[in-house]
Amino acid sequence: MTGSLRSRRGLAAVSFALTTALALSACGASDSDSDAVSGGGASADTHTVSTAMGNVQVPVAPKRVVVLDTAELDSALTLGVKPVGTTHADVDSGFLSYLSEDQVAGIKDVGALMTPNLESIAALKPDLILTSKIRHGDKYDELKKIAPTIMTENTGFTWKENFQTHANALGKVPEAEKVISDYAAHTAKVTEALGGKEKAAATEVNMVRFVEGADIRIYGKQNYIGTVLADIGLGRPAIVDKAKDGFSYDVSPEKIDLADADVIFHSTYGDAKKSKETQTVGSGLWKNMAAVKNDKVFPVDDELWIQGIGYTAAGKILDELQADLTK
Repeated sequence: MTGSLRSRRGLAAVSFALTTALALSACGASDSDSDAVSGGGASADTHTVSTAMGNVQVPVAPKRVVVLDTAELDSALTLGVKPVGTTHADVDSGFLSYLSEDQVAGIKDVGALMTPNLESIAALKPDLILTSKIRHGDKYDELKKIAPTIMTENTGFTWKENFQTHANALGKVPEAEKVISDYAAHTAKVTEALGGKEKAAATEVNMVRFVEGADIRIYGKQNYIGTVLADIGLGRPAIVDKAKDGFSYDVSPEKIDLADADVIFHSTYGDAKKSKETQTVGSGLWKNMAAVKNDKVFPVDDELWIQGIGYTAAGKILDELQADLTK
């Protein structure tokens, strides 16, 4: 990479890989799990999407889409599709704060994220439902009776692959290619602003999350924010390699010094006191960390950095990373 994370050849490869992956998923096998909703095999008005639950026939151009998680909502809006319904996040407005009022205006609430209301979903007469197996796999049989249901296996770390599946289901492959190319260019711009690849790699960054009702999480590499940091080429301290399943290494306030790095970003899910944020950031251990002493600790929005899980969120995170790391 010369002054950027990806060369023009790299961008072309990304585009080709996306097109190939989507084409292969569209071809699929003949043992579709969508017969209950499609009446059989593909027609001129449908195409096959490979999912965690098997191959599913979906409309070529779905008009009434319901999404059941924040990642699917980000994907749809990123691709220019406003869903008719979505579950609400565990925030006051129901929508994550990084999404504008215009983006979410008119989208109907179909229940809490983990317990969507099937009657509310059916009442919207969707022609496509997007979610993941880890969230709603236990409801798949009921959901697919309402509309073709596209489930990715997981959420978070696999967000880029999931986006490809969402784009294929929504009939937005060309739009997805542009989104991915734009993201690659954006990460390259941030890396350059940080002084290039070597300087970025020499800057060790930690992401700490205070969670109400749980231990403090030092995020590893196998999660959404971990991939964004990696795309810029930022270094990570050795502690992240201890993360369980690559996701997070959890500590008590008495061990928060293990989170020390050149730069620390931190967010809070829930109440500041109940999540131990207030206790921790006021402690001597916290104040004695090198990042704190060097004024390289930045509070960030949990809804954006942790919960958004998509390209629209990632673009905003990149802007914040550049602003904070170049201060």
